[in-house]
Amino acid sequence: MRMERRGFLGSLIAALMGAAGLLFSKPKRTMAGQSLRPPGALPESQFLSACARCFKCGNACPNDCIQFHGLGAGLGQAFTPYIKARERACTLCGECAKVCPTGALTPFEVSREGWREGVNMGTARVNQSMCFSFNGRTCGACYRACPLAGSAMKIGVFETPLVQPENCVGCGLCEQACLHLPQAIRVIPVA
Repeated sequence: MRMERRGFLGSLIAALMGAAGLLFSKPKRTMAGQSLRPPGALPESQFLSACARCFKCGNACPNDCIQFHGLGAGLGQAFTPYIKARERACTLCGECAKVCPTGALTPFEVSREGWREGVNMGTARVNQSMCFSFNGRTCGACYRACPLAGSAMKIGVFETPLVQPENCVGCGLCEQACLHLPQAIRVIPVA
């Protein structure tokens, strides 16, 4: 009987220490201000206040690109939605914003004009030293994936991607399409 009680107490203490570690651990580098939020998201501080952590945006996403931070991201970020563009980028369908009950995600018109006006997830940046097209090998995969090709991204010699930051909405489709490993183009989330 005594051994069982000791085993139970030991397990309980280990579980409590693990939970405390999750709650009080330093957030990962990709968290807090580095998350690619779903389209239509309010600025980060407003978003964190408005988000109800209801998971409706993730359930509504037909592309299944919305993930949720766990407790390891810190209490302020826990259970908030984010997108990992390299794994599965946003197709800008707007379904997540339509179901948001608090306005943390603002609905936008699903068109080139609507995306430019209502979506600001981040900005794509090209690492020219890694990009195939900047090194004499034609690629253009990112340009062909861009929903705002010709506006957010123009193309140069050998299909070099020329990002136009003022028109890029940060959907991440270029990052997902990049053929280089690691990717030569990344979306930098809005700070």
